Amino acid sequence: MTERIVVVGHGMASARLVEELVTRVSAGSTAEPLQVTVLGEERHPAYNRVLLSAVLEGTHRPGALTLRAPEWYAAHGVDLRLGTRVVDLHRDRPAGQRAVELADRTEVPYDRLVLATGAIPTLPPIRGLVRMDGTLDPRVHAFRGLDDCARLLDVVPSARRAVVVGGGLLGLQVARALAIRGLATEIVEGGEHLLRSQVDAKAGAVLRRSLARLGTQVYTGARAVRLTDEGLRLDNGVTLETDLVVLTAGGRPNVNLARRAGLTVRRGIVVGDDLASVDDPHVYAVGDCVEHDSLTHGFVTPAWEQASVVAARLVGDDAVYDGHRLVARLRATDLEVAVLGDPLHEPGEVVEVSNPITGTHRRLVVRDGRIVAGTLVGDLSRIGVITQHFDRGTVLGAREAGALLLPDVAPRPAEVALPDEAEVCACAGVSAGRIRACNSLEEVRETTRATTGCGGCTGTVTALLGAVVPAGAP
Repeated sequence: MTERIVVVGHGMASARLVEELVTRVSAGSTAEPLQVTVLGEERHPAYNRVLLSAVLEGTHRPGALTLRAPEWYAAHGVDLRLGTRVVDLHRDRPAGQRAVELADRTEVPYDRLVLATGAIPTLPPIRGLVRMDGTLDPRVHAFRGLDDCARLLDVVPSARRAVVVGGGLLGLQVARALAIRGLATEIVEGGEHLLRSQVDAKAGAVLRRSLARLGTQVYTGARAVRLTDEGLRLDNGVTLETDLVVLTAGGRPNVNLARRAGLTVRRGIVVGDDLASVDDPHVYAVGDCVEHDSLTHGFVTPAWEQASVVAARLVGDDAVYDGHRLVARLRATDLEVAVLGDPLHEPGEVVEVSNPITGTHRRLVVRDGRIVAGTLVGDLSRIGVITQHFDRGTVLGAREAGALLLPDVAPRPAEVALPDEAEVCACAGVSAGRIRACNSLEEVRETTRATTGCGGCTGTVTALLGAVVPAGAP
């Protein structure tokens, strides 16, 4: 008997889930055939949202962000429907009659349902963003999707100045991209320092100085309160002249469908270790809309791990999700940042090396000899080996943690020196050995999915390929 799987949402988590299902079905991991239907509200097939700022910057084409073309889904028997909005879930019906309802009032039946509805932007409390007729001021732009990016690119050529509201990872990426496009760019962050959710004040100060050297002014501890004809007014009395206001602060899990269907929702859709709703074993959730163990994430790594767990459960395995030891990377030209775990709150002994003059700050939190969290700003040359120790829970010697934060006396390409078992791509969990086994970047992306997440491993992957593939080899 064919089991009907319906996936609502078609972002990075959804795409990974379908890939995992296709792989498992092809390997004969399921006793029953699956009929998979994916309902995506956007008109684009799933794409790498992490690299949207690279499109804005001009280093990537929009099409290069596509994870899988529609033809791939068709070739593997997946019914992909783009531009399709789901308005209701009929989960209380008897088995065999459960369905999701679309905007045109047609229904798609399911036996098991996966909600991958992601997150949605929220407007900050700034007067003047919305005009009297209910539309946004034409200077105001959100930055969450490919269409947002296209709209912003349309107006960038006629703009001179931009203000980015939000000093998180996305805000820094957008600000750097606009600056590279030639706009005088400023950042407004309500917290006391940049990346306040990921790094401490010292690292934030290093980032601020680095941005100043790159021509971007940062206002911290200040909130935008009103958009006027003169510009964006802050609560400290400063008015920033601007042609563009880009909103990167504020976003929340998209839980409207789940809430309307009576599922338990706090900040996100509350799930257990099996990633099924605590109210309905036939409904799973993955990605930014999930709340597991009272936590929500906005990063690709836990989303992909959740997708793998749900795919396993859909074919009958007893996989569980126990939370992810997060590795996050900032993707912006001339700005290097990596965050491991939760360095602001993880208890332990701190090993720290900081040089604000050169724009570097390295901090590891060590407990019982193991790296449990860390921050690297301005120099990621040791990120590969540090991540390896972090993921494995390696017990380090008394001097090893400090040595990891210092440059090699005789530098050599760190990527080439990595052992085969070292993890290169934290998003997809890919080792250096798996990269070395490939003959091209295309093969790496197709067979391992490395470089298709945050993109932070691209340089390492390229170096590894260069070390094993002779220049000019076919």
